[in-house]
Amino acid sequence: MLARYLMIFAALLIVSACSTTDEDALATDQASMERDGISDGPLQDIYQGDVNQGPVPGTQADLVVNVGDRVFFGYDSYDINAESRGVLDNQARWLAQYPNLSITIEGHADERGTREYNLALGERRANAVKNYLVASGVSSDRLHVVSYGKERPAVPGADESAWAQNRRGVTKVD
Repeated sequence: MLARYLMIFAALLIVSACSTTDEDALATDQASMERDGISDGPLQDIYQGDVNQGPVPGTQADLVVNVGDRVFFGYDSYDINAESRGVLDNQARWLAQYPNLSITIEGHADERGTREYNLALGERRANAVKNYLVASGVSSDRLHVVSYGKERPAVPGADESAWAQNRRGVTKVD
């Protein structure tokens, strides 16, 4: 009889330990977004009420979820490839919906090369993104560029997989 009660108690503990609330999900999403540099404030500020409704339109989270906030570049290149053009076309349409927003375009490089060279390459990448968006109809007054060179890698590591993800341009809502 005691064994039966212990089994029931253990089953209840397991079930209760597996449950999550909206607050738990919100805290997990907040930590994940902060790690990825998406949100500076509480997640409640960028979500509409219930977590399941999605990001507030016109926010960084909306850009990331519905459009894409980054494009990638080849080694030692600042050319916009076909895949990047698709992302940037979507960004231009998204920015047209929110004409009062301004953005900062971050240029990044992988760890190879000198600090100075990578800062210059990051700036060329950010300017390539900016020029593409301007050619797509976005006012240049709304666009700012900054280069971080190799100083802010998205993915740590010294292999081609990490380097490919670090050669990027990232669009941030100001």
